[in-house]
Amino acid sequence: MPRIRSLRPNVSREAAVEEFSRGVFNSMRALLVFGPIRSVADFYIPFQLFHVEISSRGKLDQRVFGLDAVSGSLDLYHFEQLPGPSEIIYLETRNRITASFDEQRSRELLLGKVRRLVFSTGFFRVRDLRISADLIPGEIYVPYWVGFRGRGMSAQFTVLDAVRRKPEGAKVTQLLQNWLTSTTEIRDDL
Repeated sequence: MPRIRSLRPNVSREAAVEEFSRGVFNSMRALLVFGPIRSVADFYIPFQLFHVEISSRGKLDQRVFGLDAVSGSLDLYHFEQLPGPSEIIYLETRNRITASFDEQRSRELLLGKVRRLVFSTGFFRVRDLRISADLIPGEIYVPYWVGFRGRGMSAQFTVLDAVRRKPEGAKVTQLLQNWLTSTTEIRDDL
């Protein structure tokens, strides 16, 4: 079983089950549409970390961003600083997607996303923009909790970011669904 380096989750399995089950919206969804929670599983998506310098109007801003190393389609993961030893765990799991991007492609995608992020703060506030990104060696996985719901033979799932305790939307759900239905990756857990 592969060993990975992951961010330490801030949400336990029990807290994830509670998150998937509580609230009016989840209760209505369980009763009327998808059925009750049947199972909860952990799942890991690889990210490549970059040290990014943004220069505009004579000001230099340094940040650490993570870009998903599978499709590059997820939102950037922002870190105040490089995760330290207390924020990282090592574990063996089959519930992880394999990274598929090379450094050059990742850098191009990251620079485009950072550029859009900078311009979203106000196009006219940007002057003499320069962005550089240096890859930080080694992937880091971000943990997620997946709640499987269903009745009979039908199943649906919802995803919760286990670090930020944030429900995920269509992008992460699609990535997970593609992985679950993929025949290109060999998985021992099926």
